[in-house]
Amino acid sequence: MYIIIGGDGKEYGPATTAQVRTWLGAGRANLDTKAKEVGSDEWRRLGDYADFAAPGTVPPALPRPTVEPGLVPDAVPESEPAALEPELASREARTGAALINAFYYFTSMVPGSIAMGRKLLEQNPDLAKGGMPHLEDLDLSALAEGVMWVWAGLLSAMCLQAILIALRGQNLGKLMLGGRVVCVSDGQPAGFVRGVLLRFFLPVMIIMMLNVAFPLGFLFLVVDYCFIFRADQRCLHDLMAGTKVVRT
Repeated sequence: MYIIIGGDGKEYGPATTAQVRTWLGAGRANLDTKAKEVGSDEWRRLGDYADFAAPGTVPPALPRPTVEPGLVPDAVPESEPAALEPELASREARTGAALINAFYYFTSMVPGSIAMGRKLLEQNPDLAKGGMPHLEDLDLSALAEGVMWVWAGLLSAMCLQAILIALRGQNLGKLMLGGRVVCVSDGQPAGFVRGVLLRFFLPVMIIMMLNVAFPLGFLFLVVDYCFIFRADQRCLHDLMAGTKVVRT
């Protein structure tokens, strides 16, 4: 990567070797243009660098009478470095992150489930002894309270995930395995609307509704995951939210 001094005396870049060669070929820079490698303090002629001095590496310059030699008008100033396309997170990493998240949700429901089970055994001693009383003889008053605590644990876990996605573009799984949710259009963080509402809560609501009307929530999850085998590796919830997952 190189920093270039344009004909206006301003610094441009960082620019890749291929970008600098394009500028040389278009006449926006020449071999006498001052440049330095990123991380170095030494300014040298472009022609002094092996990347540009070797024969055949620089295409013939095209006449540009309206552009002063050494000027790089289309380059990005150093204060606004040119964005490089981030690499997509691997399918293996995303699958591992999904499994980590699933385990996290499962463990969030364990305390409420244990409390519900203990309460039922206390109210129905025959169950603790291995007996199976008739359903009408069971005291199920603890069931409602237990279900409430199970849901409280699950919702708490989901809220933590939503906060992480809104602030970092990462849930726990992606944080551990190196992935980040960004917008497809500009590569910026997905934020609350795309990352939380559209990519996270909307699919959850669809799964819940499918499980209420028909037991099809699992089928939705399978179809959603299968979309990861597209060329752009965007799952169904990514398409719904206009997002993608890149490597961090």
